[in-house]
Amino acid sequence: MLKTKLWDIEFKNPVFLAAGVMGETGSALKRMAKNGAGAVCTKSVGIEKKPGHNNPTMVEVEGGFLNAMGLPNPGADEYAGEIERIKDEMKRMNVKIIGSIYGKNDIEFQKAAEIMAPHADVLELNISCPHAGGGYGSSIGQDPCLCKNVVSAVKDVSDIPVIAKLTPNVTDIKEIASAVVNSGADGIVAINTLGPGMVIDIESGVPILGNRVGGMSGKAIKPIAVKNVYDICSAVDVPVIGVGGITTGADAIEFMMAGASAVQVGTGVYYRGYDIFQKINNEIEEYLLKKDLKMSDIIGIAQK
Repeated sequence: MLKTKLWDIEFKNPVFLAAGVMGETGSALKRMAKNGAGAVCTKSVGIEKKPGHNNPTMVEVEGGFLNAMGLPNPGADEYAGEIERIKDEMKRMNVKIIGSIYGKNDIEFQKAAEIMAPHADVLELNISCPHAGGGYGSSIGQDPCLCKNVVSAVKDVSDIPVIAKLTPNVTDIKEIASAVVNSGADGIVAINTLGPGMVIDIESGVPILGNRVGGMSGKAIKPIAVKNVYDICSAVDVPVIGVGGITTGADAIEFMMAGASAVQVGTGVYYRGYDIFQKINNEIEEYLLKKDLKMSDIIGIAQK
């Protein structure tokens, strides 16, 4: 009932692990796969090892978390080895691998894509992190021309689907969506964290995060994410994966009604445990059975 076909790839269900959560190692990805994810997205990796920001990198706030990880990763070459160690078992579980990559320009993205594409089923371009600094993340994703350059460069070297993860921190997300699709993106992921935001310790007067500012994730950003997905789906005709504050089957259904073909879960793992993927799948299934509907009946219904 929940099988989902995107880009001629069949996913056993539409509930995926989002980038940056439980994706540091191959064994972590495998754990999420065993708990019901239809696909797992890796940690964002670049062409070189990166230590990330100083601790603390996360702080809980009302409605979610602020995080400023700073894209820590071992580098694409080493991370590719992590994927290779689990690839056969992932195939046995019928769970697809989405490789998330980043860079500060189209050349770095292209090099990272060349390393990661042979080990993944789909490539996700992180052009949306709001706290990476140094020309990374949303510094690219807020500029339609830079977005086009990155997508075109990756498409030139990739024979697997390429999807762009967009930032909500723009004036018109439809303009950015159109830019990436017109330059060849096969799909869109929306949204990355909102921000940057800040939390200050009132005893010391010092911002809590090591980076001082971070991106907001969790339940509080869901209405913004839903609206962004709705706008993107009204502007472009490629599969959209919704992400942002999803913790229940009802949340996932809401994204689908806005137009998303699948969803990703990140912060929700904290609230409902590693088996959140199976829980959400069960809740979607229960809803569809109760209403006597198929998934295709609800995707984009709010657009009509």
